[in-house]
Amino acid sequence: MASREAESTAARVPPVGTLAFVDAGKDVEGARVEGRFLARDNRFRVTVEVGGRLLAAHLPCSGRLGELLLPGRRVILARRLRAGRKTGYDLVLVQDGEQWVSVDTRLPNRLVAMALRDGRLAPLTGYDLVRPEVPFGRSRLDFRLEAEGRPSCLVEVKSVTLLIDGLGCFPDAVTERGRRHLLELASAVEAGYRAVALFVVQRGDAQGVRPHDEADPAFGRALREAAKRGVEVYAYGCRVEPDRVEIADRLPVLMA
Repeated sequence: MASREAESTAARVPPVGTLAFVDAGKDVEGARVEGRFLARDNRFRVTVEVGGRLLAAHLPCSGRLGELLLPGRRVILARRLRAGRKTGYDLVLVQDGEQWVSVDTRLPNRLVAMALRDGRLAPLTGYDLVRPEVPFGRSRLDFRLEAEGRPSCLVEVKSVTLLIDGLGCFPDAVTERGRRHLLELASAVEAGYRAVALFVVQRGDAQGVRPHDEADPAFGRALREAAKRGVEVYAYGCRVEPDRVEIADRLPVLMA
């Protein structure tokens, strides 16, 4: 009996490095609810139809998302119970054709933190300590990796949702902050650090990643210049399902 219970429990445990949602039908933190997107009311608030009811939800992404947030699209909401919130849900996934796309820009940092801890990002293994949210220059960068006898490594993570001709494209709008982060990483290399720009594509159908020069040519120039100055640039895709999101395979970065 104990053996069967252990097997059942193991079957419910998500794979290492996976962020899973709670089963639907429970009014608990993280419970997922499926609905249909209706409208983006403002930068961070949307209206969704769920079972004939209209629900307001928080959109944890400031990007344009014009190619994803179309009326009638299937979406997944996650229940949020924190006191003081204006809405009881976050919009976390949008269906694009047959592909689910994560639109929570907070998620890549959590996925990367888990993957770093578990040694699942090959270019970033061999570090003993992972420090999140570290100040450097005029910015706060996402991670600092440390190990005795090695230069510290600064890592800045960028969330990608836009897909054009099979390639994940970043950014989808002008990002002065993103450009500044690249300049900080380049300065870090000159100061003796290792520095990495890491793009996480929150969908499973990207064949690679490129700077979206059409939206922000200054960011594209800054990325290419940072790479010339020694900043390492990597990209990973994600496996995205209605009940879970996880880091997947490494993707090529096209800078030409």
